[in-house]
Amino acid sequence: MRLFKTPANRYISLVSIASIIVFLVSIDFRNYSSHDWTAIYALVGAILLLNHYNILLPPKGNALSMDSSVFLASLFLFGLNITLYVLLIYSVIFMFTLRKMVWWKHVYNFSIYTVMIITAHYVFLYLGGTTDSIQPSNLIPYAVSLSVYFAVNILLLGIYFLLVADENLMNVLTGMLKEAIAPYVSTLMLSLVLATLMSSNPIFGLFLFTCITVLLSVAFQQHFNLFKKISEKANRDYLTGLNNHGYFKELLEKEVKIAKDTEQPLSVALLDLDDFKKYNDIFGHIQGDQLLKEFGALLEKEAKSNSYTVARYGGEEFSLLMPRTSLHRAHSFIDELRKKTNDTHFKGVEKLAYGCLSFSAGIAECSKETYSISQLLNQADQAMYSAKNQGKNLVQLFNENSEYTVQHSLSIEKDLEEAEQQLKIFLSKDVYTYRHSKRVYQYAVDFSRKLNLSDSERKNLILGALVHDIGKLEIPRDILNKKGKLEPHEWEMMKKHVTWGKEIISTNKKLEDLIPLVELHHERYDGNGYPYGLKGVSIPKLARILCIIDSFDAMTTERPYQKTKTFKEGIAELRACSGKQFDPQFVEPFIEIIEQREHVEEVYEDGNVAVNS
Repeated sequence: MRLFKTPANRYISLVSIASIIVFLVSIDFRNYSSHDWTAIYALVGAILLLNHYNILLPPKGNALSMDSSVFLASLFLFGLNITLYVLLIYSVIFMFTLRKMVWWKHVYNFSIYTVMIITAHYVFLYLGGTTDSIQPSNLIPYAVSLSVYFAVNILLLGIYFLLVADENLMNVLTGMLKEAIAPYVSTLMLSLVLATLMSSNPIFGLFLFTCITVLLSVAFQQHFNLFKKISEKANRDYLTGLNNHGYFKELLEKEVKIAKDTEQPLSVALLDLDDFKKYNDIFGHIQGDQLLKEFGALLEKEAKSNSYTVARYGGEEFSLLMPRTSLHRAHSFIDELRKKTNDTHFKGVEKLAYGCLSFSAGIAECSKETYSISQLLNQADQAMYSAKNQGKNLVQLFNENSEYTVQHSLSIEKDLEEAEQQLKIFLSKDVYTYRHSKRVYQYAVDFSRKLNLSDSERKNLILGALVHDIGKLEIPRDILNKKGKLEPHEWEMMKKHVTWGKEIISTNKKLEDLIPLVELHHERYDGNGYPYGLKGVSIPKLARILCIIDSFDAMTTERPYQKTKTFKEGIAELRACSGKQFDPQFVEPFIEIIEQREHVEEVYEDGNVAVNS
């Protein structure tokens, strides 16, 4: 049968059948007085009305319904039987008035409410709670039964989402608790307010509560609509109506996380209109703005048909976020868009170089090693300028071995002297760190020759090795030079050098490619490193390589707080930690580099190595 085809369907069927059986066993179909029936129908009417007037909560627009307040107030005042009557009548009416919802969802909702109400009722009675009126002596039974009502709801829904999403149960429950706890606490506490109002005059108390809730719903609806308008305005580019730069980066941050977690492809493209300055010079800024609007509209139309997100990135630059899209599929889409742009008439573009509107585009794809959205956007930017340099009206894929990327990397080499000058501050503060950085730099030069690295990677590894400990400039001298084991608070401060190093490097845009090496060279392959606990290939490749070089030099050089290892002991340590602290694919090649060196006879106190030819 289709109902039992998937685990989620089997779960829903099991819960529904069990709940209906429990409902039939628990309810007593007795004849009530007209006064009781008036209360029952009043409660049903209030629930239907309150379901229609939900309270919308910013920022996500989660709907807060007060139906649970009514069910619980009924439970505390009238007992289980009348409350089950209210639930049954309400569910039947709701099923017929909301026919768009598939029938099994109505049955499942009815089942969940049944379990929640019956469980809360028996917990309330077990703890000595009494019905008919609200009593201060029932405070503990009220609190516990409300908590149980909430917990049962979270558990039943959590298991369903667990089966559907195939996620960890604790992650599902934690996510639901974060989303639901505040609205639920409000709802459940209001049930006591409603019960108190109904204690003396049930109908009037229910009427008063319903009126207040409806008015709150209307007020919150207006508040939410205003919040939504302001949010949309803040996230939109005033000229083109597209998403703006800031909002695009927010969305990109989320999509990168999803892509890494699910291992789905994600591509990003940057587009720059060719010769737009010339168009502005000829026709003026007003017509230039109109061209941006028209191109933005074309871009949005094409992107929307593929469920892509488009934004105005700045000036005449636009960006595209393409989830679940590989690099080559993205290239196909952007190239078709380029041709369509060429074939679409825009006023005055015949005066441009190609006689039509054109753009140059660069595309980059997120990978496990993608360190940040800035890195991804920088790669797309490099590819875009490569397209510009090759004659414009082109789409270029990011390639680390491309001529433009290599030239960009070589320009970093010009900053080597500047970075080394900054590093020389250590000479007066911490001679060990200065000399350690110079040795790690030399290891990186040698190791980069052995590895199959692109020119870009090689230059970044070498320069990153030189400045990787730059953040230690912020560590107090007495901690840097302390002899003996660091105290826990001192160790915590020492670990911050990677974050401070990132901040120092970030001030120089030319060195931004080095940020992953500076910030992540203490991450471990097994996920037990710092500052983020990244694991495996989620750590950028160059940071994994630098971790090996940095650790080897640290363990084989005299330090104030640790005994020095011989090279032989250091090599044994590398092998012992391969697959744990270090990426195993780089351990043996690095050991070969060390073993190829001439035999070390003596390590002087200043760290220089004496060799015997």
